[in-house]
Amino acid sequence: MFLSVFDMFKVGIGPSSSHTIGPMVAAARFLDLMRASPLEFAGLRASLHGSLAFTGVGHATDRATILGLAGFHPETYDAEAAERTLQEIRDTHQVTPEGLGTLHFDPEQDLIFDYKRKLHGHANGMILMATDKDGKVILEETYYSIGGGFVMTEAELAAGKDTEDGPPVPYPFHSAAQMLDMARQSGKSIAEMKRENETSRRSAEDVHKGTARIWQVMNDCIDRGLDGGGILPGGLNVRRRAGDIHKALQAEHGKNVVIPHVVNDWISTYAMAVNEENAAGGQVVTAPTNGAAGVVPAVLRYYLDHVPNADAALVEDFLLTAAAIGGLVKYNASISGAEAGCQAEVGSASAMAAAGLCAVMGGTPEQVENAAEIALEHHLGMTCDPIRGLVQVPCIERNGLGAVKAVTAASLSLRGDGQHLVSLDACIETMRQTGEDMSEKYKETALGGLAVNVPNC
Repeated sequence: MFLSVFDMFKVGIGPSSSHTIGPMVAAARFLDLMRASPLEFAGLRASLHGSLAFTGVGHATDRATILGLAGFHPETYDAEAAERTLQEIRDTHQVTPEGLGTLHFDPEQDLIFDYKRKLHGHANGMILMATDKDGKVILEETYYSIGGGFVMTEAELAAGKDTEDGPPVPYPFHSAAQMLDMARQSGKSIAEMKRENETSRRSAEDVHKGTARIWQVMNDCIDRGLDGGGILPGGLNVRRRAGDIHKALQAEHGKNVVIPHVVNDWISTYAMAVNEENAAGGQVVTAPTNGAAGVVPAVLRYYLDHVPNADAALVEDFLLTAAAIGGLVKYNASISGAEAGCQAEVGSASAMAAAGLCAVMGGTPEQVENAAEIALEHHLGMTCDPIRGLVQVPCIERNGLGAVKAVTAASLSLRGDGQHLVSLDACIETMRQTGEDMSEKYKETALGGLAVNVPNC
């Protein structure tokens, strides 16, 4: 099993990897399918199903789908150009994706939120259609946005998780038990094994440059969030708080008496800064999703800025270790809130961050696995119940608490010898089962929990 660090950490836009990045990626794939077809097309249509329908507006799924069909891509997203294009599409009822000419597309008529029909493959389903001059559908594909910006067609999903392209990797672990066994046999750390897997597919220089860019985008996102202010979009009138908290923390810094637990405020504020940027539609890195994008960068920033003798050269090790853990969770369970609740998003992110921190603070592979397990275990059962379908409440603060838990988990594991009762594999399987048993109304549909018990207007 191989999931690249660049699969787990992808540069994109807020507010949601599954609802914003995924649909935009699916639209780009559909345009490529059209370009490869000998048919002549005159128009486009799209229907959103399951969670993509129920929380689509709050998660900007409509915007992402429209812009994707117009040729926009998450990594090269230009906010100003996007606004101009959206207005043009509303005015002209046309899109002009490269290589396909002018196609009819009226968002009011051709983008359908289908609340009744749930597609069987995944909770985040969408159908993209191309029509002829008479309005007849002549090309159609079903896509599933399975979390973290990953997109699969119906056929790909049906083929199973084991399908992967490329040559075999040196350390193809499918479970934490296999990972630890390979570490013992090789004498390598988890980061070292993950690096060798990566360099079997791309150069070491590309891996180094790529991970450096991931951290740069993460860190820049924290800084933008700390400088930000005002009210977040969407109608809940949620005030951005990270900047004000950060100013207060800076003012307290250097005082003779500082409450020890104030470091938790620093950690939480870094995470909240990222997720306020995400909620505002800014550039973020999936880690492993947008809804959980604040946890990993907050813990890494905590390590660099607050841990004595922190080594910036270990940032790559942190990210590689975190990606290895995230890959195990995705492969054996889910990182999708629509599939398994927020335990799959913030829970997975906390496990990844705990593992990364433990690794760069000198933890053995066994201690790293223990750190990930502790963090994930104490998110089990967490629901995804965003108020008004917006990635704001409880999502922003939840990232702060997920980051604090990650640091605590890493610290606890480093106090031990790596031996513990509940394995990471058992915890991941428990999360998968819990997600299957969880009511649909608690899985990113905004039909239960805080979403219905808190006034949202």
